[in-house]
Amino acid sequence: MTRREVVFVLLPNVVLLDVAGPADAFRNAANLVPGSYALRFVAPRERIPSAVGLSLAALEPLPAALTPGSLLVLTGIGGSGIDPHEPATRDVIEWLRGGVARDALLLCVCAGSVLAARAGLLAGRECTTHHAHIDELRQVEPRARVLDNRIFVEDGTVFTSAGVTAGLDLALHVIGQQQGQRVAAEVARDLVVYLRRAGTDPALSPWVMHRNHLHPAVHRVQDAVARDPAASWGSAELAAVACTSARNLARLFAEHAHCSPLDYVQLIRFAFAKQLVTGSRLDLERVAARSGFRSAQHLRRVWSRWEARPPSAFRPREARAA
Repeated sequence: MTRREVVFVLLPNVVLLDVAGPADAFRNAANLVPGSYALRFVAPRERIPSAVGLSLAALEPLPAALTPGSLLVLTGIGGSGIDPHEPATRDVIEWLRGGVARDALLLCVCAGSVLAARAGLLAGRECTTHHAHIDELRQVEPRARVLDNRIFVEDGTVFTSAGVTAGLDLALHVIGQQQGQRVAAEVARDLVVYLRRAGTDPALSPWVMHRNHLHPAVHRVQDAVARDPAASWGSAELAAVACTSARNLARLFAEHAHCSPLDYVQLIRFAFAKQLVTGSRLDLERVAARSGFRSAQHLRRVWSRWEARPPSAFRPREARAA
């Protein structure tokens, strides 16, 4: 497991939720996947005030370089705009212009997008920011395509978000890309938030579908199925996990997950089978057996519910040629 450093850059008057939301998401992900993330908090001053008056101290200085693969998070500040002449802000802009973000994934939360733009990091890119900073962002970087009304925008190695709670949505999106949608879904559930998407994001992964609810018994069943899709999941076994009757569990799933318990089992088995088809040389009978299907024919029948292309279309090229 490669540990990624998540480096938060803080300015005086920092908006705490811009920092705390993404930081807690990455902290939870590191608890679920040990060694995945390590958090650092850097600033041009050792001590800075936040927008709510709470001071943050013992901050690291701006590092001369970042470990390749790091996540660099630029957070927002309170107020009407980014003043490039404010000494601490000027220091960060010059630091960014020095190329420190070259080998990092750049995550901009709220007015962090304006900070990145002033350092020349958004030229030619699609991006967004908090609605209060949209006009400022357009003025600062006319070479960027600034998008309104977006939760977040992904353009290559640069991510920009609308800020505040949208920073948490962005962090969950990146966690899903790097650690898998199951981890992102569990982090979202631990933080009691929904997993949301920007308009240009691809369709939700099957691991995330039907999880935008807060019912603990339904989540408990979904977690159990996701951990072991091939187990013998009948109505009685699922109900036992939920500590309720099969009839009540069906009602709870319909109300909160908008599907039946057994439909959810089939969806997760399909998702697991698709991973095996894509990432292994197992023949379809063995894929079916490992995924909990009775046969390859049964797998194909269920597969067609969620995927128009046959399993063979998802085989690695070298496996298809063999």
